[in-house]
Amino acid sequence: MEPAALEECDNTCEGSELEPESVALILPDREITDKMAEMFKALGDPTRVRLIYALSQRELCVHDLSRILDMGQSAVSHQLRYLRNLRIVKRRKEGKTVYYSLNDAHVEQIFLQTHEHIRHE
Repeated sequence: MEPAALEECDNTCEGSELEPESVALILPDREITDKMAEMFKALGDPTRVRLIYALSQRELCVHDLSRILDMGQSAVSHQLRYLRNLRIVKRRKEGKTVYYSLNDAHVEQIFLQTHEHIRHE
């Protein structure tokens, strides 16, 4: 087996024509990048992806989601709590029933763009 090639410039490289410092100045701060990584981590779980997909179709209660995903209500509730803490989903209470939906259009667009990207390959 051949060793993996290192991702480094060769010793004749003098860098790009642009100043790398100008890119460094516009990088988001650590708090923002940590939150972005957490968002992508949430999308890294197939169960949560299926849950988000279901909620992209319409608002649903835990009972409906547990039937759709063929999972127990406590497992669904656990995933919803995780997604709610990240502000990916929101809830609305009507009597004793709690309905969940995607938090906003940004969340839906991230999900739909990712889905389209995968289907495009």
